[in-house]
Amino acid sequence: MNSLLTSLFHTGAFLLAAATLTAATPQKPNVLFIAIDDLRDWVGYYGRNLQTKTPNFDRLAKLSTAFSRAYCASPVCNPSRTALMSGMRPSTTGVYENNIDFRPIIAPDKMLTTAFRQAGYRVTGAGKIYHEAYRRDSEWDDYLQREGGGRDRLRAGQNDGVGGIKFAPLDCQDEDLPDWNIADYGIAELAKKHDKPFFLAVGFHKPHMPWNVPKKWFDLFPLSSIQLPPYQENDLDDVPPAGVRMAHPETDHVPMQKSGRWKEAIQAYLATIAYCDMNLGRVLDAYEKSPDRANTILCLWSDHGWHLGEKHHWRKFALWEESTRSPFMWIVPGLTKPGTICERTIDYMGIYPTLAELCGVPVPAHVEGRSFRALLADPNAPWDQPAITTYKYKNHTVRSAGWRYIRYANGDEELYDETKDPNEWTNLAAKPEFAARKAEFARFLPKSDIADPSANAKDDETRAAKKAKRQAKKN
Repeated sequence: MNSLLTSLFHTGAFLLAAATLTAATPQKPNVLFIAIDDLRDWVGYYGRNLQTKTPNFDRLAKLSTAFSRAYCASPVCNPSRTALMSGMRPSTTGVYENNIDFRPIIAPDKMLTTAFRQAGYRVTGAGKIYHEAYRRDSEWDDYLQREGGGRDRLRAGQNDGVGGIKFAPLDCQDEDLPDWNIADYGIAELAKKHDKPFFLAVGFHKPHMPWNVPKKWFDLFPLSSIQLPPYQENDLDDVPPAGVRMAHPETDHVPMQKSGRWKEAIQAYLATIAYCDMNLGRVLDAYEKSPDRANTILCLWSDHGWHLGEKHHWRKFALWEESTRSPFMWIVPGLTKPGTICERTIDYMGIYPTLAELCGVPVPAHVEGRSFRALLADPNAPWDQPAITTYKYKNHTVRSAGWRYIRYANGDEELYDETKDPNEWTNLAAKPEFAARKAEFARFLPKSDIADPSANAKDDETRAAKKAKRQAKKN
């Protein structure tokens, strides 16, 4: 009897130890990867625009570590997403604009999705993660092929905005737009039982233009309550020619001012953010109910910001604060603390190595970014790396916590003291007393800039045309 008890005791102790060991050895974490298109810093946790209504972004901020100074690699959809997903800056790949197909330039084995698949993850997605035209289905185990929607058409004769800035309320239901079905895909994936770790990407289109969403979202923002963003009529007076060309006020801003519809455009952008917020809330509900929540990392980002008239500029396509900064939030079970704000200045090149480090995925040698895992653990941890953003060939900006430095391809410069001048109204670059500061920031500029393939193509076309002309003369 005693020997039996002893045997049972040892067996029980062994099983208890094994169970304890298993509990203490976590599985690889899952990843919920949420991308938003064209969302600037008009969400609650920034406190920068109090007229916005983003209850679900605010809810996520309370659950996460949110970054107040997160910047894109490029203020353009395709270059930004290509850099984030490949781990290589635009100045390394030459993917500077939307019309450059990255697929012949960057091999599938360099992408973030491939790294996770090779590490044993099931990789699935829906919506806009890459620029739509350039998605490679071979990188995914499953991808939502038909987003549906298509009922976001305007009534015949309805005014669709001002020039290229497109906006109007719709007579339709929330579920009539593609983002509803994209959210549905994410919700279904989160509810599944998984036999391997998953990487789930959910990419919302809104608030990308056209700002066409059901009228009820417009009604949340009466025109009488709309406030215009900070603006100075003479803002471009001290901006060098290269910067003014990026602003191109005559294309969007001058027509908007003449139309008298500036507040209507702001209303439409706010309405479209609110629609996006609703779909985010649906995914967050599913995330919170998910059987895998305790072992699922959530990373939310937007590909870049958006100007709404600041510096006489609309859209992205510039190197100032409004077009380069965007919301960025993380939940990492056991690491991040709910409701914390990180004020360190980071750029999105750190997403690839951070996710890889957190998930035990090897970081490929080509990845240029630096992991900010330390900031997720402690938002006040030391950090000496500024954010670098590139728009087109050899145009870069360096953003630290207190300053922004811009150098254009032709040598034009801008320098802003962000502490004293958060609206970037006073360009200090020409003042001799700031020469040392400019030199300090210049050392962070990319060490090499690959030639712009689209520019080369244009040059080739020009040379071919000249050659044909010369040949015609000879004939």
